[in-house]
Amino acid sequence: MEARLPFFYGWVIVAVAFVTMGVGVNARTAFSLLFPPILDEFGWERGVTAGAFSFGFLVTAVASPVLGRLMDRRGPRVVIELGVGLVAGGLLLASGIREPWHLYATLGVLVGGGSVCLSYTGQSLYLPNWFVRRRGLAMSLAFSGVGVGSVVLLPWLQTLIERAGWRAACRWLGAVVLVVLAPLNLLLRRRPEDLGLAPDGDRAPGGPAAGVRTTNVVDAARVAADWTLGRALGTARFWWIAVSYLSGLYAWYAVQVHQTRYLVDRIGREWVWTVGNFGFALCSLALILLRHAPTPRLVELMVVAQGLLGYGLVAVIGAIPADVFQGAHYGAIFGSLMLAAIVGGAAGPWATGAMYDATGGYVLAFGVAMGSSALSAGTIWLAAPRTVRAVAGRAATER
Repeated sequence: MEARLPFFYGWVIVAVAFVTMGVGVNARTAFSLLFPPILDEFGWERGVTAGAFSFGFLVTAVASPVLGRLMDRRGPRVVIELGVGLVAGGLLLASGIREPWHLYATLGVLVGGGSVCLSYTGQSLYLPNWFVRRRGLAMSLAFSGVGVGSVVLLPWLQTLIERAGWRAACRWLGAVVLVVLAPLNLLLRRRPEDLGLAPDGDRAPGGPAAGVRTTNVVDAARVAADWTLGRALGTARFWWIAVSYLSGLYAWYAVQVHQTRYLVDRIGREWVWTVGNFGFALCSLALILLRHAPTPRLVELMVVAQGLLGYGLVAVIGAIPADVFQGAHYGAIFGSLMLAAIVGGAAGPWATGAMYDATGGYVLAFGVAMGSSALSAGTIWLAAPRTVRAVAGRAATER
């Protein structure tokens, strides 16, 4: 039956990933909305409270390389459904928080740790298998679910918090995760070849008809190499990507967790990543300036910089490693790279809260986030994914 699935099934997979990202990622980042009322209720230090979000990232740092191997062996349905169960369970149990360790166990370990299966790491482990020429487009569409989900879910969640309290909001969000995502992700499959299909929606292996094949390969020797984790670790390119991801996600989550309380593919992977980091740097600058000039215009600048520029990172965070290291062992390699990203994502909220507690303000913390954005943008150019595969708009055709 599966062998007779339509050739466009890859786009069905993208649609499932779109919804999963929209719900799953925002279930984790909803912590920024839950953060203020939790602080108000318990009066804990900001560093301690925000540390729950960071602790969840540390848990995923340990699990991420294992997740890649699990995906290689069992496929996306097992991995994604595991994440659904953990995130839903964490949110439902969070309604009973009374002590700091409850916060760390639920919104930290279960939601933070489980969301790695649903978000960029989990999706990037199998989506590249379904597309070659259209990989950037497909992953950008799937990851854009994060932005759409934030527009739909976060205002709804904020309304729930205001009307019924943060505990009720946790219960409702947990129910949404379970009811929407558990049945939907049964549609997932690891690769098109398992179903008698081909990547990019091609009807048969070999690409477009009429003897014309579009290729995005720039460095054929690197693409043909059998990339194992050990071999990838021995390249400078792996470590440049790791540094870029670590510093990029530091800036991302340093801003994202604390901002509430304080108040695309065609030009190349490097440019998209650079523009995204510029967005988060600009967002940090706007937050610093708000201290001296609290005007609506600066708030608007912050929102636009983060939403339209910063989230451009999600369009390429999965495509960059796939361009460079795709192969039979890609899951383990990508999981190890995301270990660096997770460390950055964990350090950002905790360090930002700790700097606030130490200095009584956010100026130093957001300045560090701006420097981290600059480091991330610079190192992705050193990794140079454009020298391995060209983006779709620059791919050549062969006859």
